[in-house]
Amino acid sequence: MRTEAVTLPGSPERPNEDWAAAALPASGAGGTIVVLDGVTPPVDDDGCVHDVPWYTARLGGALTELSASRPEMTLAEILSAAIRRTADAHRDTCDLSHVRTPQATVAMARWDATVVEHLVLSDAVLLLRAPDGSVRAVLDDRLGLIPDETLRSLAATDLLRNREGGFFTAAADPAVAELAVTGTTPRSEVRALAALTDGAARWVELFQEGDWADCFGVLDKEGAHGLLQRVRALETRDATAGSVRRWKSHDDATAVYAVLA
Repeated sequence: MRTEAVTLPGSPERPNEDWAAAALPASGAGGTIVVLDGVTPPVDDDGCVHDVPWYTARLGGALTELSASRPEMTLAEILSAAIRRTADAHRDTCDLSHVRTPQATVAMARWDATVVEHLVLSDAVLLLRAPDGSVRAVLDDRLGLIPDETLRSLAATDLLRNREGGFFTAAADPAVAELAVTGTTPRSEVRALAALTDGAARWVELFQEGDWADCFGVLDKEGAHGLLQRVRALETRDATAGSVRRWKSHDDATAVYAVLA
């Protein structure tokens, strides 16, 4: 069993808002991976005195600790508890009711000798590769169903953020955990895992260099760092060609790759 976690900031001028961790017990019987993508506030107004990296570090730390130490809790219960713990850490200083209070997308998985659990919230991606090489992508497609022109409007996006009919992220309300995409797979049916923020998933979703099985092939041959370097090269080439397909030329990009057997 082995894991690799790599993250690259989108710009040297601002902090990386992604967060990643992998925890493997000494017994080698199981483990957990966690990837968060902090949501960059479109304007400097989110009702909080803390920045997004503070939030993702707090939430990510809680998710990793709880998923590794509380096997009796489901991943949804763990996400709920981690959101509550993080909210408690700054509810006395910040307006947690603000629609743009610090928040993040989530992809996480936990496995033991018999089962692999997964959870995805918003546009992070979790990939499960079977022993026969086939790859299944676990996605929360609610954000992707919203037209791009709608998301370009701050007011329209605020009306859809963490609302029915819109999209959901991990912010300050523990109840959102029940809306995450969750499930379990027999351990015998999963040979390897990968968790990607949308910055890393651009290789498939934006640049269409291949499908999710092809993306896993890059991880196998070149590792997480190789995949992220490919994304950076594509972003640079795209910017040189004058493309306006995205509002960030380079996004924070994170990939965690775990081989279970």
